[in-house]
Amino acid sequence: MSVEKFLGGISHFQKHVYPKHQDLFEKLALGQRPEALFITCADSRIDPCLLTQTKPGELFICRVIGNIVPPYPDAIGGVSATIEYAVGVLNPEALKDYPNVTNWLRYAKVDDSDLLTLTEHNVIAQLQNLRSHPSVAARLAESDLALHGWVYHIGSGGVTAYDETRREFSPLS
Repeated sequence: MSVEKFLGGISHFQKHVYPKHQDLFEKLALGQRPEALFITCADSRIDPCLLTQTKPGELFICRVIGNIVPPYPDAIGGVSATIEYAVGVLNPEALKDYPNVTNWLRYAKVDDSDLLTLTEHNVIAQLQNLRSHPSVAARLAESDLALHGWVYHIGSGGVTAYDETRREFSPLS
């Protein structure tokens, strides 16, 4: 599968899907209040929203290989942080009371108060983190893999892509 397929999907979304649901997306841009945490396998054949017939904003989804939830505190990490965030932070509580979320978010390495800038910096940081994985680095060295950093602007339906050469985000066309 090539990036062109994804670009075509984004174009179709922006032209045909977003306009039909613009009110929903503009509302979701203001915040989220999902009804449930849905933990599922990372298996690409599983689409929790399709399966449950839910709309964007109704499920908080944690996708992990084998839908494994390690027992607390044996494996502190992304799954624990997701559970904490879903059951604590999304039912408004102070983030400081959730050490797994706080610990997990340190990987974003951002300290900017502007939400868009924060999001963009996070995408750039995660691209860097991906490059630190030996399997990713090897495929990049063989020119057998490409990394793309995109930001979805839920309120407008737009998507911007990070251009590493120019070191900036610009709209996908």
